[in-house]
Amino acid sequence: MHINTAQTDHKVPSNRIDHKFSIAPMLDWTDKHCRYFHRLLSQHAVLYTEMVTTGAIIHGSGDYLAFNEEEHPLVLQLGGSDPQQMAHCAKLAEQRGYDAININVGCPSDRVQNGMFGACLMAQPQLVADCVKAMQDVVSIPVSVKTRIGIDDSDDYQFLQDFVQVMADAECQQLVIHARKAWLKGLSPKENRDVPPLNYQRVFQLKRDFPQLDISINGGVKTLAQAQQLLEHVDGVMVGREAYSNPMLLTAVDGLIYGNSSLVRTPQQAVLDMLPYIERQMSQGARFWHIARHMLGLFQGMPGARQWRRLLSEQGHLSTATPELLLQALQKISQFEDCTI
Repeated sequence: MHINTAQTDHKVPSNRIDHKFSIAPMLDWTDKHCRYFHRLLSQHAVLYTEMVTTGAIIHGSGDYLAFNEEEHPLVLQLGGSDPQQMAHCAKLAEQRGYDAININVGCPSDRVQNGMFGACLMAQPQLVADCVKAMQDVVSIPVSVKTRIGIDDSDDYQFLQDFVQVMADAECQQLVIHARKAWLKGLSPKENRDVPPLNYQRVFQLKRDFPQLDISINGGVKTLAQAQQLLEHVDGVMVGREAYSNPMLLTAVDGLIYGNSSLVRTPQQAVLDMLPYIERQMSQGARFWHIARHMLGLFQGMPGARQWRRLLSEQGHLSTATPELLLQALQKISQFEDCTI
């Protein structure tokens, strides 16, 4: 499901992705194995990479742009604030086949602040706009921004509106808004995901004030019913931890959100469908646990879920672990419910 990346005027991208539902970029979680697994469960949900810094791409020894072709539509989330470096990485991403690029203006960690990117950039909207322009000048794929509703004591609506106005002036067509402010000092990144209160109404107001922009909302979404309600006010909904801890949620996305009645996999089918991928990746040097860890929540809320998690957690990290362990775990599940393996 690859988006066409033919050359076009960057000001009016003809290849914009349908962002009605997306899975948030989550550091240490949404790697290429996780994304492959999630794509098995939904063909239409937009997937995001973990945040990748410009420094890692330009100077790192690993291939930080690697992904599986099956992952499309796929967005690269970039962390950085140097327009030239951001443009350079954007060009590399387009060449590699990414469908869009997103700038991280939402992460509040100290490490990110020291690198001059993430949520602290909300205080420098013109610099973010310069990055957007520099990237749009060299790529034809869409460039978007993911941000918070405010930072520290700069958390009134006017602050957010002014920031978005600068993005709109830079012809950034799409924004993802985490409906919480970020405390740059005093809260950990984990606490910043829960402690600042959600303010959906502020994001709704933003959509009313900028009807021409494609605005997705992020933060606290736990059900597809909730996502459908939010879609009455905004263009898209981004789900993070719930999609990761309860991945079967994704099997209803294509039907409920996109109106596509594609085949819905059972958890057992998802496991069997992952086996060839795991075998292929392990033959190329990947460890079993690096893939299987993303599947721990597959039976969330179902009979045998605890046994599934326990067996994988206790044995999956061993260097001797193989895909056979998944079949053993399925046998455990079958003791709790009538299921076909």
